[in-house]
Amino acid sequence: MIDDAATLAELAEVEAELDTRWPETKIEPSLTRIAALMDLLGSPQHGYPAIHIAGTNGKTSVARMIDALLIALHRRTGRITSPHLQRVTERISVDGAPISARTYIDIYRELEPYITMVDDSSTAAGGPRMSKFEVLTAISYAVFAEAPVDVAVVETGMGGRWDATNVVDATVAVITPIAMDHADYLGDTLSAIAGEKAGIIKKAADDLVPTDPVTVIAPQEPEVMDVLLRQTVETGTIVARQDSEFAVLESITAVGGQLLRLQGLGGAYDEVFLPLHGAHQAANAALALAAVEAFFGAGPDRQLDIDAVRAGFAAVASPGRLERVRSAPTVFIDAAHNPHGGEALARALTEEFDFRRLVGVIGMLGDKDAEGFLEAMEPVLDSVVLTNNGSPRALDTEMLAEIALPIFGEERVVVKPFLPDAVETAIGLAEESDGEPVAGAGVVVTGSVVTAGAARTLFGKEPS
Repeated sequence: MIDDAATLAELAEVEAELDTRWPETKIEPSLTRIAALMDLLGSPQHGYPAIHIAGTNGKTSVARMIDALLIALHRRTGRITSPHLQRVTERISVDGAPISARTYIDIYRELEPYITMVDDSSTAAGGPRMSKFEVLTAISYAVFAEAPVDVAVVETGMGGRWDATNVVDATVAVITPIAMDHADYLGDTLSAIAGEKAGIIKKAADDLVPTDPVTVIAPQEPEVMDVLLRQTVETGTIVARQDSEFAVLESITAVGGQLLRLQGLGGAYDEVFLPLHGAHQAANAALALAAVEAFFGAGPDRQLDIDAVRAGFAAVASPGRLERVRSAPTVFIDAAHNPHGGEALARALTEEFDFRRLVGVIGMLGDKDAEGFLEAMEPVLDSVVLTNNGSPRALDTEMLAEIALPIFGEERVVVKPFLPDAVETAIGLAEESDGEPVAGAGVVVTGSVVTAGAARTLFGKEPS
């Protein structure tokens, strides 16, 4: 369904209302409000099984891969991802497609009286109103119940233990790589952050039909893995670890992506085409495959249908993740925004492409490790154009330049605060060298999810 201008205007009004609430970057260690709202709504989140995903990097790509695999295996899915690139409705998908603005508005209006009841109860006790993310989560779970879906694929917003999504009872918990991010809220050590993310690893729900919950874990730093494994022992969940119980056996660069051979929980899956670039996406694919296998109870004696697995991965799209939006010169958009993400992006650009000249357009938010991100990207960029993505939280370009100059040197840094100007400048830099056009030139627009979203809009890409 294509949303008309009047509906999009109404959506903007709803967003303005929600923006008066606590932002997503502010969390309180409590599930009291979201749990109270779920109770008032009849606990819609318990109406379907779920796969729950936490971690620092790769969550959205893994969620999209799991979603695509489940659809290929003939399941009706609901998917929550965050943040969005261009429009808030991207966060809530049914059958692999974002819900319409009309659905978003109507469900919100239906929930509004109950949200007000929870707000009033909380503020009367000296607490805050529901946060914007709590409301978005409630909308998602209500949409899934109304659809109805066969399975929910749920990405946490920030953290895990106190994340609003954690009122769901998941049969499979997935932990993507954990690195330093959101230290102000999650802790200033990897162990502390891991402790928060591990909060989605829970004991089996007390159902009439008992299920054995499974925790699927990506490669981690030793101190992180220790925290996660302790939680699995405490909760009694089965554990599947990447590079132990499942792995990427082979990855060959192919036109438009890569051809994979994956070791799953149920055996090897070969000739799997993934239309995404980078070793990190191959690792995400192995993680997603294991999660879906765990969901269906696959093991040594039971493998998923190989044709469905191939079809599912071939259908994967992950907007803003090394997404090509132009050729000659090639322009990529990537939502990497922390040092770990920057390292993965730099590795993919080096290993899968042979650019003779590569220029970065970088706009970041003020609460991110700009120095660490720029240091990760410096080895692969010939020059960098620093810009502002338009967010109220954006890091001022002059401040970003102060950080970039010692890393890149004055000759390699250009400042263009207006994103369209920055992209145009970068394309010019990529194409010209001593007055002669350069073959094999490229541009990558990165540094923030907000930057990636603004660039997608600039290049005429529809929200998806």
